Amino acid sequence: MNPHHVKALFLDLSGVLYEGGHRLDGAVETVERARQAGLVLRFVTNTATKSRHRILDKLHDMDIPLKDDELFTAPMAAMAYVRDHDLHPYCLVHSDLAAEFEEVAAGHNPDAVVLGDAREGLHYDSLNRAFTLCREGAPLIGIGYNKYFKDDEGFKLDAGAFIHAIEWAAGVEAVVTGKPSPDFFHAVVASTGFDPGDCLMVGDDAEADVAAAVDAGLRGCLVRTGKFSPGDENRLPDTAHTIDSISELFS
Repeated sequence: MNPHHVKALFLDLSGVLYEGGHRLDGAVETVERARQAGLVLRFVTNTATKSRHRILDKLHDMDIPLKDDELFTAPMAAMAYVRDHDLHPYCLVHSDLAAEFEEVAAGHNPDAVVLGDAREGLHYDSLNRAFTLCREGAPLIGIGYNKYFKDDEGFKLDAGAFIHAIEWAAGVEAVVTGKPSPDFFHAVVASTGFDPGDCLMVGDDAEADVAAAVDAGLRGCLVRTGKFSPGDENRLPDTAHTIDSISELFS
């Protein structure tokens, strides 16, 4: 893998730069080396359990250097979509994000559903309300579409599983505002001023991070850390690369 052949480097966070509460080896050095090489950096995540400010604070606490405008999150994209379409949704989101969506959320008569990784908020009553609204015609906006994630306790269902359930039951198709949506990747690419082929996406999810990025015209690289499981590399496009960890990106 030679990132010098690209102009912009997109880095997933969980599973690439850190796992749970600890930083992965090589994270800081790789970011610093990318800056020294003149690469434009973007930190790209579907994390929907932390506010933008908490993600920035976590990265800064881990001594991972980044600028505020280098962070692109799926919740940010969902908020932008809701505003652009003048929607007032029923927001089934994590408590840490509730304040960020409060200004657009509908108290009564919601005209859309925003569904993310709400954790304990994903229970029968809340999901049934989302299903009923979508069945009646409200658009479903999904914050990311990952099947599962991995934290210090192991593998857990992610929001994609619940979004898919509402899609299937209500007979609708969600607007996905994070990975693996090509629109999300294109928005991040547009922020760099480069062409998609000039950008490299590095992630630990073979489908949502790497294959989806390649499908959107970017280059892709899978790390064998985070949620990676043996055999995931077999689900990659032929043009994608695989490395053991972020520390090997410039090897």
